[in-house]
Amino acid sequence: MSKPQAYYSWYNLSVQIVFALCLGSLTYGYCFSIISTTLGQPGFYAYFGLAAVATDPNYAYTNRILGATSGLFSAGAFMGCWTMGWMCDARGRKQALWIAATISLVGSALQAGSAAIGMFLFARWLTGYGVGNLVTLIPIMQAEISPPASVVLVAGYTVAGWVGFGCFFATNPNFQWRFPLAVACLWPLLTLAVSPWIPESPRWLILRGSKDEAWTIIAKLHYNPADPEELYARREFDQMCRQVENDRLYFEHESVVDLFRKPSYRKRMICGFLTFFSNESSGILVIYNYSVLIYKGLGQTGYMPLLLSGVYVTLGAMGNWVNSMLVDRVGRKALFLTGLSGMLVSLIAETALVRFYAGTAGHGGLSAALFFIFLHLVFYGCCIDANSFVYCSEIFPTHIRPRGMAWSVGTLFLTTIPYLEAAPTAFATIGYRYYIVFIILTAINIPIIYFFFPETKGLSLEEIGEKFGDDVAIHLTNQVEDDKKEMEANMSAFETVRDP
Repeated sequence: MSKPQAYYSWYNLSVQIVFALCLGSLTYGYCFSIISTTLGQPGFYAYFGLAAVATDPNYAYTNRILGATSGLFSAGAFMGCWTMGWMCDARGRKQALWIAATISLVGSALQAGSAAIGMFLFARWLTGYGVGNLVTLIPIMQAEISPPASVVLVAGYTVAGWVGFGCFFATNPNFQWRFPLAVACLWPLLTLAVSPWIPESPRWLILRGSKDEAWTIIAKLHYNPADPEELYARREFDQMCRQVENDRLYFEHESVVDLFRKPSYRKRMICGFLTFFSNESSGILVIYNYSVLIYKGLGQTGYMPLLLSGVYVTLGAMGNWVNSMLVDRVGRKALFLTGLSGMLVSLIAETALVRFYAGTAGHGGLSAALFFIFLHLVFYGCCIDANSFVYCSEIFPTHIRPRGMAWSVGTLFLTTIPYLEAAPTAFATIGYRYYIVFIILTAINIPIIYFFFPETKGLSLEEIGEKFGDDVAIHLTNQVEDDKKEMEANMSAFETVRDP
């Protein structure tokens, strides 16, 4: 008896492309990233009457507005995460996608058309709310529809960086900052356009009792002309049904409090929290969101800060591709530890260089400081970014996955609110010392992850639960060993009968 091989149809691969590129990479990545280039456009400061240089008397007010611009986005995203945790359970993954894409579209349009700073700040909050919806929902749908190895590729960062750089040279100062924000409307529009071809999550359908509809989707995802009996699809469907029925006992009676009361759930919630808390406490989003301002502080002028920002996000997108290649070869936990350790070393070197060379004419030291900013990103992109969403979408069982992802990704935005809100003022007042906060937190998080996180590499979604102490209804990943033992036992019995 041989184990049927996993096979994913072109329909399945197209689903991956839609979600990884159009939704994850473009809608979330672009909306999140574009503010970095907006802060480098002279037209943005001129239109809203903000100070563009530190010697301006209104510079303190400008810092508060810049902090609010990022802080309100993160606050909206945090609320969006928790709303999505309920919505995609109550209304289904597909309907939740329509709502989230529509909110992102409206928010992006309001940003591009803002007539006053108050309107712009509200639009930042609304866009953040839509992004929080999407960044919670997309990993759930990837985990439940695409193969377990698929990851989110953050191509949207690159698009945002280069669109912003190109618009710096526009002669119309309003076009400089409005057009890049308007481009953000394209990606949720594309999402809504392709959504009719995106299937509902079969695991959610099984949980709701729609097994026939779920089987139709599974059979289509794993359609293989070489397997007319659909053996792999049937085995995966059987595993899903058994595990979901096993989980259904908890689904109707559990509250949010129960997520922390049951030991296996509590460990998942702690891992989800620490995953994104450790990421953001490395200072990655502070450096990225204010990268243009940081480059200016390191002596870069004119178009160079925006050019470096474009190179930075391109490198980040390439790092995510490397991450997708490594995540199933190296393992989730090993990548977390490698990435955080490399970022810690980079932060220490960056802090020392900024301490001695910022504001000076020491070109060698300033260039070295730029190098370590980029090295910091390389470790994050190659080891942590996509890996975080994969890990958190895997560790939660179907019946609590939306709430678990809402909690995990919500941590990302909740953590960034104080970091991003304080950053402009902190850089203007205490300078390099602000990096020390992230050095200390990263040094604390590394041993916590080493001793506490379980590895999930090579396991199906259902089997990962065993790592956290749950009962697993059926083991699909280890089935090949069971089949081998069964075959050997049958052969042994045959030999005994044939030659007593």
